[in-house]
Amino acid sequence: MLQVDIKNLFLYRNSKEISLLTNINFKLSEGKVYTILGKNGSGKTTLIKSLTKLLDQKLYKVMGKILWYNSNIYSMNEAELLILRKNKIRYVFQDLTNNFDPLKKIEFYLSQTKLNPADLNKLLSDFLLPEYKIISGLYPYEISGGMAQRLSLMLSIISNPKLLILDEPTSALDYVNANLLKFLLKDYCSKLSSVIIVTHDMTFAKAVSDEVAVLTDGFLSEFMSTDNFYQTSSVL
Repeated sequence: MLQVDIKNLFLYRNSKEISLLTNINFKLSEGKVYTILGKNGSGKTTLIKSLTKLLDQKLYKVMGKILWYNSNIYSMNEAELLILRKNKIRYVFQDLTNNFDPLKKIEFYLSQTKLNPADLNKLLSDFLLPEYKIISGLYPYEISGGMAQRLSLMLSIISNPKLLILDEPTSALDYVNANLLKFLLKDYCSKLSSVIIVTHDMTFAKAVSDEVAVLTDGFLSEFMSTDNFYQTSSVL
């Protein structure tokens, strides 16, 4: 089933003075992992933020349609947008410092999962995180970047979103944890409707994606099957 349909998306900074994204068109179907490859600064994060109207409207102008199950996100009111962002579409951003409130212990976030202790500890173990009685007492600034990234991903998956969007998911991970993330995505994301990943990590993209596209100079290529993409592409 068609889940997301982006039609003729143009994005400008400072009204129409600076063009950032030009005529972006793509569709997402349920049950697939899509990856957008691009170098740092290519606009990947800006693109995914535009999908749910997260960009500051005083600084950015977005033109075009972004349809979520045939409903235009840019025609939704604030209440509808909040429901969409909370219950349907979840992000794990690269900027881990903004993923958590530094004044709240990890216990605050784990308590909202409503999982029993055994299931919660099983999840924490799967994501190579300390057991609940240890990690719950820590503040976000007391855990490493890799732990924060894995914890963010775990919390997003627990909420069972219809669409999970990952911004450079391997940026804070070493080789071992990046490989772990590949297996976790294969396992847990099979329970999600779809996933969008934006990254410059071609090896990771090849391991987890069903379809791949490239964002270059504000233009997005067509999505191709992962096998076809890596057989024909020489980008990045």
